Amino acid sequence: MGDRERNKKRLLELLQAAGTGNAHCADCGAADPDWASYKLGVFICLNCCGVHRNFPDISKVKSVRLDFWDDSIVEFMTRNGNLRVKAKFEARVPAFYYIPQANDCLVLKEQWIRAKYERREFMADGEAISLPGNREGFLWKRGRNNSQFLRRRFVLLAREGLLKYYTKEEEIVDWFNALRAARLQYLKMAFPELPESELVPFLTRNYLKQGFMEKTGPKQREPFKKRWFALDSHERRLLYYKNPLDAFEQGQVFLGNNEQGYEVYGDLPKGIRGNRWKAGLTIVTPERRFVLTCPNEKEQQEWLESLRGVLSSPLTPLSRLSLPQCRQPCEKRGDMLSSSRKLLAQALASGAQRRISVFGKVQTEQVTPDSPLGETLVPFESDRYKHELS
Repeated sequence: MGDRERNKKRLLELLQAAGTGNAHCADCGAADPDWASYKLGVFICLNCCGVHRNFPDISKVKSVRLDFWDDSIVEFMTRNGNLRVKAKFEARVPAFYYIPQANDCLVLKEQWIRAKYERREFMADGEAISLPGNREGFLWKRGRNNSQFLRRRFVLLAREGLLKYYTKEEEIVDWFNALRAARLQYLKMAFPELPESELVPFLTRNYLKQGFMEKTGPKQREPFKKRWFALDSHERRLLYYKNPLDAFEQGQVFLGNNEQGYEVYGDLPKGIRGNRWKAGLTIVTPERRFVLTCPNEKEQQEWLESLRGVLSSPLTPLSRLSLPQCRQPCEKRGDMLSSSRKLLAQALASGAQRRISVFGKVQTEQVTPDSPLGETLVPFESDRYKHELS
């Protein structure tokens, strides 16, 4: 066996070696990476490889299967590997900082890779990263009633929990992580008993599944209408919009679990036919059935798999608090409200000022643990940072 084939075999064995993390891309987690940075000692996917090529003074790449590898380079890859290099370059990644996944957009991956290897922001001996909870700059905002994007000056105020905008561009990824940092600060105040690891998944929405479906109304006699659906697995909500980029959803379906009587079926109720699409879904909740149709059977199966995954998972403390009061079993409503009161009392024990929505009117006032609480709306989005007081 020649050097080329021998070294290729060694690299393929390295990819599957236990305890190395080499079976997934070191930067985005994509399975079965086919490329490697032989200057850094990590295995990466094709998409991340394209980013690495942009800074050859820091990273140099080769194909695991197609390029020739010297013995010395193979030895270097053996001594390093994904987990060892990640321990060095990801030693202090802030909890709020979003680590991109395989399906995320290229700009998130590029800024993550540059932050790690080029700017070395997360190394143990680097400077501490301050929480960018306050930020000011320009962003393009889509209008609520039309599709036109307009340039607006935004101001993010972490302490007040506000993102203001008004009638030198900033990096979109910096804005993204600044918003995550501000939200993490807010959730830590609202839920001091919960560990940081349980709060991080709620910093931004990573939808489990998105796409167009058609839906009918509660009587199932209304005409089917095409809507854009997004499944939020953390908050256990299926949201639907008229258009994919709409700022506000038209409605939502809370998804409990199977033990509470929530089910999903891959067909339509007897006697009901879709408009254009025939691959049906029926979501059963304790209150009603939601009847939907998918563009094709492939989409139907993907939605079924995603929805069943949510319905089969247990409710977390955060998802229980976001459970609509009208959809909680009667005997549990008192316990849930009591839990909400306790968490809010602890979160507001300092008496800090808050923006409060009182009967729909927003105002700022001093809030204490003795404030009379009615139905508590636990905030998970910037446009819902409010508490309802009786």
